[in-house]
Amino acid sequence: MRKSLQLQAEMAQEFGACVFDVTLDCEDGAPVGGEAEHAALVAELALGAAPGARVAVRIHPADHPAFAADVETVVGRAGQRLCHVMLPKAESVQDVEQAARALDAAGAPRLPLHALVESPAALHRAFDIAAHPRIQSLSFGLMDFVSAHGGAIAAEAMGVQGQFTHPLVVRAKLEIATACHAHGKVPSHCVVTEIKDAAAFRAAAQRAAREFGYTRMWSIHPDQVRIVLEAFAPQQQDIERAAQIVVAAARADWAPIAFDGKLEDRASYRYHWQLLERAHQTGRALPGEVRHWFQPPHH
Repeated sequence: MRKSLQLQAEMAQEFGACVFDVTLDCEDGAPVGGEAEHAALVAELALGAAPGARVAVRIHPADHPAFAADVETVVGRAGQRLCHVMLPKAESVQDVEQAARALDAAGAPRLPLHALVESPAALHRAFDIAAHPRIQSLSFGLMDFVSAHGGAIAAEAMGVQGQFTHPLVVRAKLEIATACHAHGKVPSHCVVTEIKDAAAFRAAAQRAAREFGYTRMWSIHPDQVRIVLEAFAPQQQDIERAAQIVVAAARADWAPIAFDGKLEDRASYRYHWQLLERAHQTGRALPGEVRHWFQPPHH
């Protein structure tokens, strides 16, 4: 956890912005019987994070005995330093409601929730979960999802190749991405456990971004972070074209225009604006004529 926070601070200095979140894990990261001590450490690390750092916490599931204590300890002590709380094994809207009430009681009524969809039943309710106003993002829990099928899905479906070809896993990924986009939420792609094969990981990240509609992706090793940023960032020529179109649209007061012999209107303006937002969020340099729209105001 400390290494992740250190890497985040170093890359924030390099890019001039915090380009990835660090999620401190109370679920799988805590030893059995040591949940309370681990939660206290997570709260301490969150409070000590660098200014501007985006630090989140994954708490235990809503039905776990340590759930309430996680929220009380981490959110109660460090809620003001967290960017969101990750709720694993969110099976229903009721689980989200329970977590939201717990955050409220811990003094963090505006803290967003992210949820992990990790079972067939949760997948069935993904649209309802994504619609909840407290939910900011859905993530796919690949390994738990495969395990939830009781051996009906082969272990290869958890690998870097199989997860993009097995029909049930592909369907799950597409359902989660669609549920998020339907409700204006962020779809976050699952982990890829091959940490030594950079080429395979890069191919997976590119497929997640370009074919499956994901706009974020989990990494589980420092070497994966830059590959994710690269895969999810727009290409430089697309950034430059988007900037030109948005500038021309602004000059026309957002009326339809002709650009390079093609019609551009508000539907395409929104697309190009979102492309520029994604470029900014992934640490890409924006052309000078649009940079002012994405810089925080000075006080």
